[in-house]
Amino acid sequence: MSGKEMLIRHCVEENNVDEEMNVIDATKVRHVTVKAGKIESMSGLVDPASHLNLDYPDHRVTICVIAEQFAVGAKVRMDDDGLLFATVQRSSYGHYGKVDYTQRLVELISAVKKNQQSTRSAAASQQEQQQQQQVTIQ
Repeated sequence: MSGKEMLIRHCVEENNVDEEMNVIDATKVRHVTVKAGKIESMSGLVDPASHLNLDYPDHRVTICVIAEQFAVGAKVRMDDDGLLFATVQRSSYGHYGKVDYTQRLVELISAVKKNQQSTRSAAASQQEQQQQQQVTIQ
């Protein structure tokens, strides 16, 4: 894998995994990227209509890496063979109907771009405030 590729995984907090390595509440799963045994980035909770939907098998969550907690930098559980996974049980799935995945993807990309723009805007505003403070101090 080159330095630019990332593997996005479904993730669950360890307090949401039972002693048999099953996910207790599958609605509390997030997408994460993992680097060096820690969460590098993280999304919001997955949408049950696309991830727990018996009517839409294309992106169903079946296994999840296990993290100490949902936080960037949190450790993921590993053993000598690599990442440890919890299983989503069949009882976690339901019928949510047809999903227009293409439309959802368009909305996701739009939301990510909007978030990136607002993050850049906030960073620029913060930098401008810091520069003004420096001028005031001098």
